[in-house]
Amino acid sequence: MTSTDERHDVEELEGVVLVTRRERELAVSHWLLAAALDHDVAREEWRTLGVALLACGGIFAAIRMPGELVRAAAGAQGEEGVDAFLRRALEAGPSFRDRHSDAYYALVPGSTAWSWSPSETFRGLQCLGRDCYLGVPAVDRTEPEGREYWCAPMASPGELCDPRLVWAMVQLGQMRHRAAEAGGGGR
Repeated sequence: MTSTDERHDVEELEGVVLVTRRERELAVSHWLLAAALDHDVAREEWRTLGVALLACGGIFAAIRMPGELVRAAAGAQGEEGVDAFLRRALEAGPSFRDRHSDAYYALVPGSTAWSWSPSETFRGLQCLGRDCYLGVPAVDRTEPEGREYWCAPMASPGELCDPRLVWAMVQLGQMRHRAAEAGGGGR
């Protein structure tokens, strides 16, 4: 590489701001903490338990999806396959899994709960809005270890799932689940 090429590469990088993973995680955690009743308690819960109780319905709502529904939509059983499907289907929108309850959660705008129709449900499918609290994993829990982990971590503060993508995935899961129950194999 010549010195002219090197100068050209440097010039192309001017104006580009590089953000480290740690800086991104810090910004996302500060944003999520806006949903905590007590920021210090939530930080300590993340540090000691790996999960903090946050209020839904303000800066975000959460769509709880039963594991069997998500696996039916994904057409996969393994965690890695389901996680990869979620990242594609939700266009890398933030989602996490609670392995104990076998539920997946997609974080969506807080206003989503206002338009959620309870008649359009699958057993265990629910939109958590006002008056709901959710155990949200620490932002650095991105591996399927322990009870909760991010299948797709939040890319930046306030970047949430598009509820239409979540609903399309839910409908796919419902269709495949019904087909599997009817003996059609679900695909």
